[in-house]
Amino acid sequence: MPKLEIENIEALVKMEGNALPQGEWIPVTQEMINAFADATLDYQWIHVDVERAKKESPFKAPIAHGFMSVSLLSKMLEEAVTIKSGQMGVNYGLNNVRFPHPVPAGSRLRLNGKINKVEAYGENGCKIFWGCSVEIEGVEKPACVGEFISLLFE
Repeated sequence: MPKLEIENIEALVKMEGNALPQGEWIPVTQEMINAFADATLDYQWIHVDVERAKKESPFKAPIAHGFMSVSLLSKMLEEAVTIKSGQMGVNYGLNNVRFPHPVPAGSRLRLNGKINKVEAYGENGCKIFWGCSVEIEGVEKPACVGEFISLLFE
């Protein structure tokens, strides 16, 4: 689906409640999982020991860190929407994040999102509350659900 292009914060406010275009699939490889383990120093065997995960895990495969799904939200949102007047954006926080289903290595993820709310922030910015559900291809339950909050400055 084509990327949503919004002119400015004023136009963004009028989009409250609207769904974002469905995102493109992002493959989750074992190499990505290992790199995330290196970045976070979280080397739990369920993520990085492929042979042990196949034998001992209830999932019969290594799974991605839950926070890896969260960390992909910035990229997924960037691919779904552009606010043309934006000069800078930063992460602000998360609300009600849950991980309903594990993400096995080799899965593909995409964003199903919407613009929940937009609030003024400072003289030239806004706080955007994004409703996010990270879908796993072929799985009914999502990998991650929650509200992602970002700041945008014009």
